[in-house]
Amino acid sequence: MKSTISTSRTQTVARWALGLLLAFTGTAHLTFARDAFEAQVPSWFPLDTGFVVVASGVVELALAAALLALASRKVLVGLVVAAFFVAIFPGNIAQYVEHTDSFGLNTDSARLARLFFQPVFIAWALWSTGAWTALSEQRREARRPAGSSRPGATTS
Repeated sequence: MKSTISTSRTQTVARWALGLLLAFTGTAHLTFARDAFEAQVPSWFPLDTGFVVVASGVVELALAAALLALASRKVLVGLVVAAFFVAIFPGNIAQYVEHTDSFGLNTDSARLARLFFQPVFIAWALWSTGAWTALSEQRREARRPAGSSRPGATTS
């Protein structure tokens, strides 16, 4: 997979916005919203809720820094950020299933609606970093006949 993919100005702005959002939420995990985040840790999760909230906040801050500072590695960073959003999704599901009120999500319909935003965050991470394009190019390369280096290329 290509490590560098050219992205548009819009994608760069979206990558920065995602980085700033993760910096904000990481800071919130560690400071003013710890209780709300602790309420979202699934009851079945085997680690201490305080530890989970602090650790996820630190991870979010690291991901934010990577999105903002590692433009040359943005494809890899985008894949890692998307994987992080996948990894925390069970917490969102648990909040819905366990009927946990947090962050103003105090009805099942509000908690259910929130579940549909997680794929948006995953797509945002993949698109804004060029990872979506890199994955598409990798799939195209894998489907090319042996000996063909580009679409329409012929071998002699």
